[in-house]
Amino acid sequence: MYKVKVNDKYNYEIEKNGDGLLIDNEKITADVKQLSNLAYHIINNLQSYNVEVVSFDSSEKTAEIKVNNNVYTVTAKDQFDILLDKLGLSNLNASKVSEIKAPMPGMVLKVFVGEGMEIKKGDNLFVLEAMKMENIIKAPADVVVKTVKIKPGDKVEKGQILMLF
Repeated sequence: MYKVKVNDKYNYEIEKNGDGLLIDNEKITADVKQLSNLAYHIINNLQSYNVEVVSFDSSEKTAEIKVNNNVYTVTAKDQFDILLDKLGLSNLNASKVSEIKAPMPGMVLKVFVGEGMEIKKGDNLFVLEAMKMENIIKAPADVVVKTVKIKPGDKVEKGQILMLF
């Protein structure tokens, strides 16, 4: 079951039921034909729709969909997202990141960022060698680097602050 919000205004509950779909507990028996990777033609209740996926972000579970030349913003939540909302844990990833600490003792091999750089979540920050293995440390969120406290060749201890954001 998915809870879908369209244009931050309209809410729907969608559930896959065998061959068809239930939208707000109403069975939909549409004829769907995939025209290309991102384009579809749908016939439902004797009405024809040309649908194109304009953009899709799987991590955020959002998409922009063009239906008969009208663009809609769609956000979906599955049962796990709904459970996290109920438990009050849905905003854990949005927490402010202010520093990076060494996850283990080791030696800094490379530093990819400098002070003042804007970094996106998942970008490489530095390489830390520990127990003869190279570990690429990545940014946990979108941040701007304020201070870099390490340089290649530095030995660091677990928990030592390496960068400030």
